[in-house]
Amino acid sequence: MLIGEVARRSGVSARMLRHYESLGLVRPSGRTGSGYREYSGQDIRRIFHIESLRSLGLSLREIGRALDDPGFTPSALVGDLIHQTRERIAAETELLTRLRRIDAAEPAGWEDVLQVVALLQALGSKSADARQSAALSPVAVTVPVEALVEAALSETEPNVAGALRWALARSGDGGPALLAEGLGSPVAAVRERAVQSLAKMPGGEAAALLQDALASPDAVVRGFAALALGTRGVAEAVPTLIDMVVEGRNDTDAADALSVLADDPAAAERIATRLVDRLAHDSTEAAARGRLTQALAGIPGTTSSRALAELSQDGDRAVALTAAYLIRLRETR
Repeated sequence: MLIGEVARRSGVSARMLRHYESLGLVRPSGRTGSGYREYSGQDIRRIFHIESLRSLGLSLREIGRALDDPGFTPSALVGDLIHQTRERIAAETELLTRLRRIDAAEPAGWEDVLQVVALLQALGSKSADARQSAALSPVAVTVPVEALVEAALSETEPNVAGALRWALARSGDGGPALLAEGLGSPVAAVRERAVQSLAKMPGGEAAALLQDALASPDAVVRGFAALALGTRGVAEAVPTLIDMVVEGRNDTDAADALSVLADDPAAAERIATRLVDRLAHDSTEAAARGRLTQALAGIPGTTSSRALAELSQDGDRAVALTAAYLIRLRETR
């Protein structure tokens, strides 16, 4: 079969067939009387083998080895191809994400494009100072909120994390919904960063997600949600805040949040009643009773005053002394 017919039937151009011949990949078995290349059935099968291996991403050199070396094992090569393909897909995916984020920023010109690229690169920098500077930049709000959320959920440096949460709070819509996905992460640190970021977000959507987080199986997530909601005056946070006092998890902050919620006299009585109930519980340990007594200090009203008076006669000397001290503080105010 002449080269033109081979090209037509195989879909490989005559030029490429000549290139294969120059590399020694496939040589026509014969020549016509006029000197034209003539390919045998075996030659054509080899051409199809070459094309099949090319479709797997092998280079022409690797194809030559695969077809001519009897000791060549395909498993190692296929394994390398899998690794290379994964790396290439990851790189292409990263590029696609970057392009989408630049597009989402709606740049008006190339200066805007370069600015967004610079900020995205800074947010991914190995330097904590560079990441923090990018988050605190006045133009950080031009970075798509998706990029800020991704950075906030992966940031391990506390100062940078705080700057990113500040940037997110200024970023407008979209942040709470993306952070909600972080609350469901299997990684505890990501869940913690998500709820801490939500705590800084203004608006009803963030508040609603924080209330949902009160039911989280993760005690740390529940705690951060309760602290944020407590300072916003959300009464649903009270049971979790009292649990935090009992368990000694951020108990001082939890007691402060309870005192904020106790600004309303009716709420103050309800909170004091809950604290007294926990004090009276048989399973409440001595250290926890001491923390509950201290929490009563920030709760105004008759219920807390009466409870402190009774606690000043408590059998636990530490609790009694704490209650007596708190009573004196109240009397001097």
